[in-house]
Amino acid sequence: MLIKTSRRDWLRGAAYGLGGYAVSGMMPGGGWFGAPAANAAGFVDPLAPKAPHFEPKVKSVIWLHMDGAPSTLDLFDYKPELVRLAGQEVPESFLKGIKTSTQGGVGKLFATNRTWKQYGQSGAWFSDWVPNIAQHADKLTFIKSSVTVGATHDISILKLNTGDLSPGRPSLGAWVTYALGSANPDLPPYVVLYSGKREPRAGSVNWSSGFLPAVYQGTAFRPGAQPILHQAPPDLIGLQQQRESLDLLKQLNDLRGAAHPEDTELEARTRSYDLAYRMEATAPEAVDLSKETEATKAAYGLNEDATKDYGTVLLRARRLVERGVRFIQVVSGPIEGSGVGDDSNWDAHRQLEKNHSMHVKAVDKPIGALLADLEARGLLDQTLVIWTSEFGRTSYGQSGDGRDHNPWGYTQWLAGGGLKHGLTYGQTDEIGLKTVENPVDTYDVHATVLQLLGLDHLKTIYLRAGRAERPTVVYGKVVKDILA
Repeated sequence: MLIKTSRRDWLRGAAYGLGGYAVSGMMPGGGWFGAPAANAAGFVDPLAPKAPHFEPKVKSVIWLHMDGAPSTLDLFDYKPELVRLAGQEVPESFLKGIKTSTQGGVGKLFATNRTWKQYGQSGAWFSDWVPNIAQHADKLTFIKSSVTVGATHDISILKLNTGDLSPGRPSLGAWVTYALGSANPDLPPYVVLYSGKREPRAGSVNWSSGFLPAVYQGTAFRPGAQPILHQAPPDLIGLQQQRESLDLLKQLNDLRGAAHPEDTELEARTRSYDLAYRMEATAPEAVDLSKETEATKAAYGLNEDATKDYGTVLLRARRLVERGVRFIQVVSGPIEGSGVGDDSNWDAHRQLEKNHSMHVKAVDKPIGALLADLEARGLLDQTLVIWTSEFGRTSYGQSGDGRDHNPWGYTQWLAGGGLKHGLTYGQTDEIGLKTVENPVDTYDVHATVLQLLGLDHLKTIYLRAGRAERPTVVYGKVVKDILA
């Protein structure tokens, strides 16, 4: 049936980009995705649920970003040869083909001080720093051949989240929201959680909608008892009065929006006001941990100083998954006293033992609890959990007791639906410096995450200035060997 659309309605739809009418790419067999259905007033809801390209393996993603880049050589990538060669100069053969970081030059080989053990039927190696994650060895899918571009945090974090080295492109969570819409109209479909006392490095640029309409950007929930600022209305304003004020504001914004269809920020702001009104009831309940059992709180470490902050955000992440939030981006925050200076993330150029000892203590128990909790509730098979960082750390030392940045070979892992569990994919060389088998770039990770959500990254399209943009820019391939 042909649907007649007025010029004004078409222009309003164009405020969400031409992708509002041809959303996300080609369905198998031909034909563009149709636009979300308009309501009686002709309003097209950009967050209405949209069908994926094919049957998804998972419904939600919990993206665990270890900010500052941990040394996976001290966590998951056991290298006996590095132990044997410790204290020697790096053989030239290992440096061939890589451009070393300029931060500290190439120091002598620096062996891990950890004790290693194999776990599960898979026999995966884990250091004694991550005993709780190790208990889930057969649930994990390791990528031990990760590579990226750039050796500075801001650039590589931006690439990790958006696929580009400079601001302006949408984050992966924004692409997912654009392509699939919301599964719960009373909560944001894309939520950012972080631990620590301050917003993550570079802030909202890492959950931005970029050139997509602003309605698809992430919503940051702050740490603490009130993660959403100014959520509750003043005591003197009742719900009916607030509703009438928002309705009037929407009418005024609609009048301006009709005259300025290119202003997606205005439409996003209008939607955010309306969502905030509905969230007054739903959001506090979604993040209210008082209803959790004492056993659950203890499992996540909420009763311990070291694990309380990160355990809180992971327990909130599980509650958000239960309520249909599609993409939850969790950033591990700085810990006072964990390195040089008052605050520090995983960036251990110096005092790696001191730094990592505190960080693994903060995240290991809560992550282990998250995996166990999701599985016990029947949610793990429909959720993708991914443990990632902006790059790894070198097998040679820096400042005597730290490691430099390493974009040439490091470890990431995934757990959840649609994966071959207990699998290790790819490898680095004998000292863990450079990938030598099956390199996996950030673009490949993005393509694989989208695949598990039922989206073909080549057909997830947004038209911008006549150019068909997609999440993986002009790169990326699905890592099919890790998929079940």
